[in-house]
Amino acid sequence: MTQQHTPIPETGTGSTLADALPVIDLSLADGTPEERRRLHDELRAAATGVGFFQLVGHGVTPQETAALTQAMRAFFALPEADRLAVSNLNSPHYRGYTRTGDERTGGSQDWRDQLDIGAELPPHVPGSGEPPYWWLEGPNQWPEALPELRTAALGWIDRLGAVARRLLHELLTAIGARADFYDEAFAGHPHLRLKLVRYPGTAPDGAGQGVGAHKDYGFITLLLQDTVGGLQVERQDGSFLDVPPLDGAFVVNLGELLEVATDGYLKATSHRVISPAGARERYSVPFFYNPRLDAHIAPLEFPLAHHAPGATEDPDNPLFADFGLNEWKGYTRAHPEVTRLHHSALA
Repeated sequence: MTQQHTPIPETGTGSTLADALPVIDLSLADGTPEERRRLHDELRAAATGVGFFQLVGHGVTPQETAALTQAMRAFFALPEADRLAVSNLNSPHYRGYTRTGDERTGGSQDWRDQLDIGAELPPHVPGSGEPPYWWLEGPNQWPEALPELRTAALGWIDRLGAVARRLLHELLTAIGARADFYDEAFAGHPHLRLKLVRYPGTAPDGAGQGVGAHKDYGFITLLLQDTVGGLQVERQDGSFLDVPPLDGAFVVNLGELLEVATDGYLKATSHRVISPAGARERYSVPFFYNPRLDAHIAPLEFPLAHHAPGATEDPDNPLFADFGLNEWKGYTRAHPEVTRLHHSALA
């Protein structure tokens, strides 16, 4: 599910973004005062200039990563009938498997298939007067033939939720805000989601859109890439920078709600995925660290707010201060068939 769509220009060689993303070591948070200052300086520079960086020193072990990636590859190796048995078409909560080409960005097919997973919760069917976004809270669908997938995926949500929480605290500290400013918005059941994604190569029509250019609209995304590559970040001149995989690192980007909350001081940057050439496959796992569905995102209080340039606005795709409204809008647009089947009266 993606948002704020832009057309795909040709990749260029502009210099408005460096030739490589910054690499930031989160373990410096446990270091000396000088090391903590270095961490905050690097975080502030990346978050206000690029909006993207590679994160190392996060504490997630190679063994934890291998458990998830092995379970993910095993899922996509299942017979199609087993994958379709957990189709998101079965789920009013937009959980489950999406066939290749069934998700859309900017009205165009994203040439990938995926499994959408969130925190395992009982369904919250909206009552009279309750907003429709509560449909997004509910149970996942798991393939019977692969019980280890549930363990690995739910463990990943817990593990990366802790990493993202610490990263957000350090980022807010880096710009002079209270580290706990948004803790209340994440209290209870934050809306933590991940996708297990396979890009199966070039589409039959030759289109290169693995995922169209977009900005994430939440708080923080942590992406695990494999070794194939294809992620690109948009420079200010409209050209795109390749983000080659870095062993042991997560690619981190900030979402539009943080940009809006800081009036543009923190940057949400457009990015896309180009399909791997031919029949080569690419696998990735984006994790979305977002607040409760009913959280109201207040403007962030920080000393340099008067230096904020103003947030980018898309009149065709406005953002709401209430997180759940953004999430609901995104899912209903990205998965029109699920919406038609389960929520035609609400979308």
